[in-house]
Amino acid sequence: MLKIFYLVLSFFISSACFAQTIELVTLQYPPYEYQGESEGEVKGIVVDIIEEVFERLDVPINIKILPWARAIRYIEEGQADAIFTAFKNPAREQFADFSREILMPQTISLFVRADSKIKYDGNLASLSNYTIGGVNSVSYGTTWDQAVKDGVITKLQLSNSGEQNMKKLLAERLPIIVSNKYGAYDIAGKMNQLVDIRELKPALQSVPSYIAFSKKRNLSRLRDKFDTVLREMKLDGSYEHIINAYLEQSVELYPHHAQISESASR
Repeated sequence: MLKIFYLVLSFFISSACFAQTIELVTLQYPPYEYQGESEGEVKGIVVDIIEEVFERLDVPINIKILPWARAIRYIEEGQADAIFTAFKNPAREQFADFSREILMPQTISLFVRADSKIKYDGNLASLSNYTIGGVNSVSYGTTWDQAVKDGVITKLQLSNSGEQNMKKLLAERLPIIVSNKYGAYDIAGKMNQLVDIRELKPALQSVPSYIAFSKKRNLSRLRDKFDTVLREMKLDGSYEHIINAYLEQSVELYPHHAQISESASR
């Protein structure tokens, strides 16, 4: 009888915790997540998916856009509940419980100006003499991270956002930037300079990204519930529907985004 009492008590405590507003942090990373026109408004493909999951869970959320390094620190120190869209690596797994379900697959590529003479055959060592721009504290997948760790890539110039990097590239202050493929296309498109950039082929890597919950907030149960709902959304078609709804609004302006739907359903 006492065991049943504690089980019921545990259920109500858990439910009460989930009823509290969950504080989520992310970065300015269009088209996945970005600041809307009104103050405090956050939009994007992944934001729509996140909001649908938590609505089904009946858990209120608040999303804040921060510089990525600060967002990561908030999760490590327990100042926020969860972060997205985060790449998984051993260092981050020390302080964050990552979802088991992939939130959004992302293709990582290198970009140059359209008139650049830079050539690339897939060997990062061939670019070692160039300064490459990236975003501070952002992981670009194991291929890139290992190249930096091994000293293959040494000339790095880090900014606080993808927009800053793109402006430097277009202003000829950087010869190359590394970026999420569709994020770079989105940023350049909104600047009306899509024709002024060129993606170096082949892409670096296709990397899964996740939502990750701060271990200091003890939210592994909520992580499990998030996984269950996200899996259901992929099965019932609503996950793909959210992506397609965005594509219908943007594909005419940014035709490169048409490949997102195919990647996201893998």
